Amino acid sequence: MSLPPGFLDELRTRTSLTQVVGRKVLWDNRKSNQGKGDMWAPCPFHQEKSASFHVDDRKGFYYCFGCHAKGDAINFVQETENVGFMEAVEILAGEAGMTMPKRDPQAQQKADRRTQLAEVMEMASAYFRLQLKTAQAGPAREYLDRRGLSAATQDRFGIGFAPDGWQNLCDHLQAKGVAADLIHGAGLAKPSKNGGKPYDVFRNRIMFPIHDARGRCIAFGGRAMDPGDNAKYLNSPETELFDKGRNLYNHGPAREAAGKGQPLIVAEGYMDVIALVEAGFAAAVAPLGTAVTDTQLQLLWRISDEPIIALDGDTAGLRAAHRVIDLALPLLEAGKGLRFALMPEGKDPDDLIRAEGAAGVDKVLAQAMPMVRLLWSRETDGKVFDSPERKAALDKALREKIMLIKDPSLRSHYGQEIKDLRWQLFRARPQATRARRDWKAPPPPASTTRQSLLVAGGAEGEEHMREAVILAALLCAPEIVEAFDTRIEAMRCTDPTHAALRDLLLRTTETDPQALRAQAEAAIGPGALESLFAARHVAIAPCLRNPGDVDLARITVAEELAKLEARRGLMAEIAEASADMEGLADEALTWRLAQAKQARDMADRSQSDETGEYDTGPNGARIDRDERSAFAALMEKISFSKPGR
Repeated sequence: MSLPPGFLDELRTRTSLTQVVGRKVLWDNRKSNQGKGDMWAPCPFHQEKSASFHVDDRKGFYYCFGCHAKGDAINFVQETENVGFMEAVEILAGEAGMTMPKRDPQAQQKADRRTQLAEVMEMASAYFRLQLKTAQAGPAREYLDRRGLSAATQDRFGIGFAPDGWQNLCDHLQAKGVAADLIHGAGLAKPSKNGGKPYDVFRNRIMFPIHDARGRCIAFGGRAMDPGDNAKYLNSPETELFDKGRNLYNHGPAREAAGKGQPLIVAEGYMDVIALVEAGFAAAVAPLGTAVTDTQLQLLWRISDEPIIALDGDTAGLRAAHRVIDLALPLLEAGKGLRFALMPEGKDPDDLIRAEGAAGVDKVLAQAMPMVRLLWSRETDGKVFDSPERKAALDKALREKIMLIKDPSLRSHYGQEIKDLRWQLFRARPQATRARRDWKAPPPPASTTRQSLLVAGGAEGEEHMREAVILAALLCAPEIVEAFDTRIEAMRCTDPTHAALRDLLLRTTETDPQALRAQAEAAIGPGALESLFAARHVAIAPCLRNPGDVDLARITVAEELAKLEARRGLMAEIAEASADMEGLADEALTWRLAQAKQARDMADRSQSDETGEYDTGPNGARIDRDERSAFAALMEKISFSKPGR
């Protein structure tokens, strides 16, 4: 059975030799460098103890310095599984998610045609190189000189020139015996619409040959010399050789440079890549006239675990970066990511190099941000989150993006990073705006502040006790914190100790109660933590008497939060009503107070009476004495202000 052209190239592109070989060997971690795909192990083909078997994952080849075994992934499967060539291809294709093609009797004929097309492309490339030296190419040479491209650079990248005229290249190739169908098949000519002779695709353009990973010329990109041309840059049409979404400009040389430790930089165009390479950044590539595709992302990750997307510092550059984010999120894996380096506003890499040299690029690359930061800035820059609705919309948008990540561990880390960034955005405290690794707890409270009821005082006594129960319950069941994080974040704490614990709970990712208790002790001091759990109203809470009962802890926190929120709602209405009263009170004011009082009563109705701290209202609901006094005084004031009194 013959395989269709390009199938094996695609299979090798999708296959990681390290993963294939790793099933049969134990890597020598001292000698291997996984980040560079440079792996060493004892040879699986002969008995030895030293690590003489070398795998170059980027090039896709292995070699043993002991027995001299060598090959690619297909050879390795053949030798280790004792199967034939086609069986090895089927095994690897299945692992790579590729469907084996059906029998194609004409496959060899197609392969021969691809070889012929590649030869035609090389002939065209040589023709364009010669044309750059002619008098007609004077303006093109001047342009290249202005852009700083030396003769050596032009030779290195095979830059040429397509002269103005309709059949220059066609006539040249046909004079050398190239058939018209091959010229058309290579994407170098188009048929005339009015029945005339076929005409050249590229005319009056500086020509940039595009090579595949093996170094074969498969297409061209042409830069127009006529300012009035509708297309400033024009790429070859897709052909049997060229699929623009599956190739990269400067792919082969960049792969080799990245294997030697250079950072892989993804620029927007040919000139940017050439400028970067000439400035010393040899591992630079570019997509081919389109946005980055998923296949190109996989190619990039085969070269480097963390490519740097270098984009122009303008609105279009940011839009391109955002498109890459949406494409990459579902494809992310542990250890495979992206960083984004945004050029100064109004500049591309070529501009920056001419203005500041390689040092300017180094500075920008050093500031490249991880993808999660750019995702965050896309959803927050220029927006105001001054209402619960806007905050909820932000949470929803970010949640939807994060859920696109398939790897559970990676998804969790993204969620935590977003949580940290959200914390910095919505918390005004200076300490809360620091990154997690720099966060410091406030100093432990003085000994006089550790007696909760004395600190809270009359009006705040109940709030302080409810806060204590909530915080203690969450410390004992940290796995439920996420379910209440929005309400906990809104909880106004009555003393610094409670505030420090609240902030710790919102920021931690710890799910082990003992480890969390240790963090809390470090944050507020062992004495304060002991006082919290020793307080009577905390110690008698059912969830504290039954440690490990997560459901009971969840119910306790939900009930205590509801009561705390209801009480504060009533007190806020009382305060607002007192401030608003001018002249005669109306029925609306009385109705507002009654509604707030009813909400408080409903929240408290389920709780049994406790001695000393609370009174019971007419409907059986418990209200503390300060709250009851404030409410009664206000109602009396309203009553006396009504007509007829």
